[in-house]
Amino acid sequence: MKTSIKVLVIDSNESMTKDVKKYFSSHEVIEVVACKKDGEEGLSYILNNHNNIDVIVMDLILPKLDGLFILSELDKREINKNIIITTSFKDDRVMDEANEFGVDYYMLKPVNFMSLEKRILSVSLKNKNDRLFNQEAIVTDMLHNLGIPSHIRGYQYIKEGILYVYKNAHRISYITKDVYPEIARKFKTTPTRVERAIRHAIEISWNRGDLDLMESIFGNSLNVNRDKPTNAEYLTTIADRLKINQNLIYN
Repeated sequence: MKTSIKVLVIDSNESMTKDVKKYFSSHEVIEVVACKKDGEEGLSYILNNHNNIDVIVMDLILPKLDGLFILSELDKREINKNIIITTSFKDDRVMDEANEFGVDYYMLKPVNFMSLEKRILSVSLKNKNDRLFNQEAIVTDMLHNLGIPSHIRGYQYIKEGILYVYKNAHRISYITKDVYPEIARKFKTTPTRVERAIRHAIEISWNRGDLDLMESIFGNSLNVNRDKPTNAEYLTTIADRLKINQNLIYN
């Protein structure tokens, strides 16, 4: 089952919504499930899909129905969602009224998407089951999107290796003497078989994985069109990405 924070964006600026959707298109945790251009469309989507929404990111100034009307309707219907307001409109009276409906955060436009990412993660942490942010669940989802089949041995070995490196970053230089033997002990096999299975899984990933995600994760250090990462590079890079996500949540 895919682990994600499902986000609805309601904003009349189609350029902004397009950029938001693109920014989060390869995110391991955040998924933009829909973008609506006016309050009427936004409210209708919420009422029909509220079980598939975790966070609503919306402007207060919207065509047809404004943001305050949407908030009041959700309150009447007892639909409780994390709400982030992104707006260029700043009025203390209006914001006080919005606060009565439990808005989690305000962001003035133009919005920095890295800041928006951090706020989505932080407001979700308040109400979500901790399982959503469990490192193993995030790694599982990432490996799935990287194209590694869950039924092959290398999948389990890579997942275990990433989590081991995440918790013991200082040991990655000892991958042959430390990481492989640790995985081998857990799965009752040999370090050599662990190394080969991980290498095979990486080759499969490089041939069938999500290219945008691979570029996002490995693009700064590798040319995904030519070079497959070594086992150590693969484990370390994903473990580092996991740390970045956790820092965004807790800081």
